Amino acid sequence: MIRIRKSRDRGHADHGWLKSQHSFSFADYHDPAHMGFGNLRVINEDRVAPGRGFGTHGHRDMEIISYVLDGELAHQDTMGNVKAIPPGDVQRMSAGTGVQHSEFNHAQDRTTHFLQIWILPKMRGVQPGYEQKTIPEADKRGKLRLVASPDGASGSVTINADARMYAGLFDGAEEAHVPADPQRKYYVHLVRGVLEVNGAPLEGGDAAMLEGESELVLSSGRDAEVLVFDLQP
Repeated sequence: MIRIRKSRDRGHADHGWLKSQHSFSFADYHDPAHMGFGNLRVINEDRVAPGRGFGTHGHRDMEIISYVLDGELAHQDTMGNVKAIPPGDVQRMSAGTGVQHSEFNHAQDRTTHFLQIWILPKMRGVQPGYEQKTIPEADKRGKLRLVASPDGASGSVTINADARMYAGLFDGAEEAHVPADPQRKYYVHLVRGVLEVNGAPLEGGDAAMLEGESELVLSSGRDAEVLVFDLQP
């Protein structure tokens, strides 16, 4: 079974310095039909104005992944991490027992465009942690590259969650045929471009929710960048 959620049906927020689109209920956007999917709780597509950002704030018991699409995000936290996150990097912060952090766009002439992703942890109350890795574009070209997993396989960041996140780039004749477990859930978020997922056409910002499937087929891409989540039921 496959269900499509169109980009235009997401929640929207415009704070002036921050424009955000919410795939699931978040902050002032509440939709009982979209509270998450499996253990995937948040996908926010954020655009942060030049010289602005999120001030210091706290989280607990959540796996938080940042995936930058354009511009750069400056991260600082109470674990002592001060990092710049450029496009191509995947950043993971395990909030655990509690962490304070800020995210900022220091550029004066460029908007930072990124995805903020939250996944529910498999264990609560763990020690907070941070990890960041660069994923070369060539590793994602015409295939799905594992970028986050419970065991850090294939050079992915390690998350405290029963979930795996993949990233891929598809154009023209490039295709991926990926075995799937019918007992698990799969969420496909098309970041940009166009792509077919098991024959269903998606445009940038659209998502496909799959259950009971034994294979994922990604095809007919045009300048497509996609994230695929393998999730607990």
